[in-house]
Amino acid sequence: MATFSRILNPMSDQTGALPDEKGRTRALTFAGAPLNSILIRTPGPQRLQGGVNKGHGMHRRAVLRGCLAGFGVLATGAGAATPPAASGFSFVSIDGGRIALDDWAGGPVLVVNTASLCGFAGQFDDLQALHDRYSGRGLLVLAVPSDDFNQELADAQAVKEYCALRFDLTLPMTDITHVRGPKAHAFYQWLAAEHGFTPGWNFNKVLIGPAGEVLGTWGAAVKPTSAAITGRIEPLLR
Repeated sequence: MATFSRILNPMSDQTGALPDEKGRTRALTFAGAPLNSILIRTPGPQRLQGGVNKGHGMHRRAVLRGCLAGFGVLATGAGAATPPAASGFSFVSIDGGRIALDDWAGGPVLVVNTASLCGFAGQFDDLQALHDRYSGRGLLVLAVPSDDFNQELADAQAVKEYCALRFDLTLPMTDITHVRGPKAHAFYQWLAAEHGFTPGWNFNKVLIGPAGEVLGTWGAAVKPTSAAITGRIEPLLR
């Protein structure tokens, strides 16, 4: 028999029902409203010779995790395993050589997938402002040009020249890089697998903490200089 589970937000005090493995429930909402009407259908357990298919519980938890991540809500409990930290990732620099995230361990890192011809390209000015304001106190602002949304220039040299002339950009930038799909860079594959986050458009932001933990992700509409982002960065600076 199929079962239905409610998708609920553990970050508020309004109620909805999410049964755990022992049938207990806890109060949850999404975007300030109870999630009483959002249901996820998962297959019922399949009977095998000698007992119930134990893969059913794993499947159900995977479905719920994916849906919560899609809403930008990832529930954690007291016994939840901590996702692995961002470690060992490096990018080809647009200037040659490599940019290793481990070189900035101990400070915050803001990684942003960019595109020169995107309607949000004005945010290059905000990224440069963050770089100018905070790089001396330990922040790495890393622009990752990508043509995954068909809005980047033909090659890395064109991107470098355009951004230098149009935005006077001096912050670190990678070569043109895939950020989604089977060819995605290892960093973005890790984000998708461990945190359920894949850029949905250009200028999505990912903040990595001093220990390599993911502290936040934001979409294109959130400016890099917004309080939502700078408020998370400033306490981490030297």
